[in-house]
This record gives sequence, structure tokens and C-alpha cells, in this order.
Amino acid sequence: MLFDFELETPEQGLVDITKEVSAAVNESGVYEGICVVFCSHTTAAITITENADPDVKTDFLMGLENSFPGLKSYRHSGGNSDAHIKSAIVGPSETIIVTKGKPLLGKWQGIYFCEFDGSRRRRFCVKVMGE
Repeated sequence: MLFDFELETPEQGLVDITKEVSAAVNESGVYEGICVVFCSHTTAAITITENADPDVKTDFLMGLENSFPGLKSYRHSGGNSDAHIKSAIVGPSETIIVTKGKPLLGKWQGIYFCEFDGSRRRRFCVKVMGE
């Protein structure tokens, strides 16, 4: 089953989409299988990281900014080459095991939509497969 979601994103930031993914898994009726969370944007990404301490999200973005700053020497005319690089490094998708009808996540894990070039109206999809 394929589920589509839309969200408004901040200028840069991580948006917790764990509830949406869990709802899709629940609605699918899949008890054992996998789900894939995917975004089809070239300046956004999907990741799994800690969901307990909000400083983790801040540090995540700061680490990427320190590693891949917006440089005037980039040649891309869109002026957002750093966002493209961050998106490519983090990646457009995550695959999550589904067991007992729920996404298998650790106690401190959450699923996040990563915005590197917002604010924008974005989409992501969840594909749930199994039995």
C-alpha cells in the first residue's frame, strides 16, 4: 500500500513524521513486513535519529552546515548547492521493519523529514509491504 503525505516545512529543520508513518503502517493492515519512507525532493531528505532531546536536531543541522556550508563559489545557479549536497548525503529514504503491526523503532528513535531549502510545501510517501 502507498500513502502520500504533505507538510509545510521550516526554512531548515527536521520535522517529526513518526506519527504519520505509524498511522500508514496501521492502516495498511500489514503485521510483518517493511515500510519505505521516501521523499522525491532534491533539497530534502529522510532520516531516523533521536527523538527525546531537541538539541539532537539542532546539532544534526549544525553539523551538516559546518560540513557543507553555503559557499558563493558553488556554480549551481539556484544558489542552493549546499541543500542538494545535504540531501544527497542524508538520503531520500529510510526502510523500517514492520513487526506486530508497528514500525520497529528503538526507544529513542523518531523518523524525520529533513528540510534543507525551505520553507516549502513538501510531500513524502510511505510504501508498506508484507503480510
